[in-house]
Amino acid sequence: MRSVVEQLQESRIREVANEGLGLPDVLRFWFGESDEVTPAVIRDAAAASLQAGETFYAQNLGLPELRHAIAGYTHVLHPRHDTGHWFDRIAVTAGGVNGLMLACQTLVDAGDRVVGVTPVWPNLIAQPRIMGADMVTVPLQPVQGGPNAGAWQLDMDRLLDAITPQTRLLILNAPNNPTGWTLTPAEQQTILDHCRRTGTWVLADEVYERLYYPDHHSSVPVNRAGGAGQGASSPSFLDIAEPDERLIVIHSFSKSFLMTGWRLGWMVLPASLTAQVAKLIEFNTSCSPVFVQRGAMVALQHEESITPPLVRHLRHCRDTLLPLLQEVPGVQVASPLGGMYAFFRLDAHPDCLTTAKRLVREAGLGLAPGSAFGDEAKGWLRWCFASHDVARLAQGVDRLSAWLSRQ
Repeated sequence: MRSVVEQLQESRIREVANEGLGLPDVLRFWFGESDEVTPAVIRDAAAASLQAGETFYAQNLGLPELRHAIAGYTHVLHPRHDTGHWFDRIAVTAGGVNGLMLACQTLVDAGDRVVGVTPVWPNLIAQPRIMGADMVTVPLQPVQGGPNAGAWQLDMDRLLDAITPQTRLLILNAPNNPTGWTLTPAEQQTILDHCRRTGTWVLADEVYERLYYPDHHSSVPVNRAGGAGQGASSPSFLDIAEPDERLIVIHSFSKSFLMTGWRLGWMVLPASLTAQVAKLIEFNTSCSPVFVQRGAMVALQHEESITPPLVRHLRHCRDTLLPLLQEVPGVQVASPLGGMYAFFRLDAHPDCLTTAKRLVREAGLGLAPGSAFGDEAKGWLRWCFASHDVARLAQGVDRLSAWLSRQ
């Protein structure tokens, strides 16, 4: 076995979840998914495809009609180029995580220098290491004190210093899982300009683009998203990059279409790479299932009735949970601009993995330990607030507060 595989860290989120197996009445907020089922219109389309016998292989890059639909969706959100331009740059993948791995397989050789911003979903750091890359991490810094205490911010100078002409790839996730940190357009332009000078590829994980809740006083502007019902979206590298840039952007149907278990995503990449990625898809998954793609096509057709209402509900969840958490003594937390997570620190409990396990056993509250996302997040906990029943969030805070009072 390769040593790099042996050295991979097992999921600390699942380690905590295993503590709750068999325990009744545990409030489960540990995984990064909504507890709402996929809308019936999507499920019905997939079922109809199966009933029609669509159980065979499809094109490596995805059904052309789905790629056209994704191209149209992309054009609405990012009207920099026409729909036909986007089609040649779309590759359908078996989930966002598959798209990220395909990007690493396309770009990274053993020994290459790769830079990533942390804390972040651990897959983004593990995948380059699996390819044998030299992984360099640049940590976000939590704000100390003041009205924005608990928010995370980027030291731009530190990031730019880490990106040298020897850096093959920069990996960014914004809006960020777990912190909710979001890049501004000015920051994106600074990063892109620097990477142009160093010849560095940018891999942007923008799967939370639509789960974005800017307030009127926010320094991060709302991206223009045309079309009735489209709503806000976060700043994207697609709004400033040229078609042939060294840029790959990853998206997924999981979060903003309530399709986590369907495992379907897409890549936006330079057209010159599309045929190469098609070869890699053949050697990884061959293709995504046709019936899943049919469901995705209907999801895009019904986007106006799915995503904006979901985002409004998630904003309500955020605005319910965060004030309650902020009232708990010893909790440091800031309201996230994007994503579906409250990321908070318990001052008196620095061992977040032990704390998360104890909360499951002793309080019936399931949260993810911050150490799962990077060493700089030790002492923090992630709470997924994507709950169909907002009352469960308040119940969870009551359990946390009661547990803390017993310590």
